[in-house]
Amino acid sequence: MKFVIQRVKNAQVEVGNKIVGKIENGFLVLIGVAHKDTKEIADYMVKKLINLRIFKDENEKMNLNLKDVNGSVLLVSQFTLYGDCSGGNRPSFTEAAKPEFANELYEYIISECEKKIDRVETGIFGADMKVSLVNDGPVTIILEK
Repeated sequence: MKFVIQRVKNAQVEVGNKIVGKIENGFLVLIGVAHKDTKEIADYMVKKLINLRIFKDENEKMNLNLKDVNGSVLLVSQFTLYGDCSGGNRPSFTEAAKPEFANELYEYIISECEKKIDRVETGIFGADMKVSLVNDGPVTIILEK
């Protein structure tokens, strides 16, 4: 499982001409699910995400987590995180989970985040999404398990 976490001032996801998810101050999280992933791995990743201390404290040090700053999350599925270009210029996605399984874990991640964070927004699994953001810092962290 891979999470690409961007600390944002704001972020949104559009499908067609409709905004389907929008946050202020928090994390935009791109989520890639591999065929070998489990709910236990998802639990680990959500715990890391929620407790990740990458917001600035009063001394300008990255020392605060989402709850400390009343932050939100915008969760977006992205199977292309498992694109492997080692064999050529066209990515192979053989490590990415099949859509039905990936969606099941994506929905599980959403539900687990909703138990811990006040505001959770999402994209739409499998849709052609347009994601926009203002990266704060910029700060981008990659979590992988």
